[in-house]
Amino acid sequence: MTRRTTALSAVALVAALALSGCSSSGGEAKSSGEPKLEVSGAFMPQPVMDMAGGFLTVKNTGGAADKLTSVTSPLSDDVQIHETKNQKMRQVESFDIPANGELRLERGGSHIMFMKIKQKPKQGDKVSIQLHFEKSEPITVELPVEAPNHNPQKH
Repeated sequence: MTRRTTALSAVALVAALALSGCSSSGGEAKSSGEPKLEVSGAFMPQPVMDMAGGFLTVKNTGGAADKLTSVTSPLSDDVQIHETKNQKMRQVESFDIPANGELRLERGGSHIMFMKIKQKPKQGDKVSIQLHFEKSEPITVELPVEAPNHNPQKH
């Protein structure tokens, strides 16, 4: 009977070690608990005044949420993030980027606002910005300047 108990104990120990090896945080388990951000669809309509808007999508394929907390750019010393609700625009402190979700900054909705721009970029130019997050490292993005009426949602 003791040989059988010893054999069963050995099998249980090997199974437990194998299972704990799978769940101990190798690269895969660790990365699923962190945000993994990617930016796409970035653009700026050519400004017609001393302000400009910026639009893009931040996709989070990671297992943890993050927040966009600010945007900086050489184009303006005052870059704000705005939401639009009930056709009213207001500055916000941050935008949530859900785990396995996305943040869409688009015309008529939430967006980046460049106040008192230093020069007016023309269609075909690129404007450099840096996105700052609560958890993730900053991401530098080049916004192509499009026609003033450019709206990819309408195409």
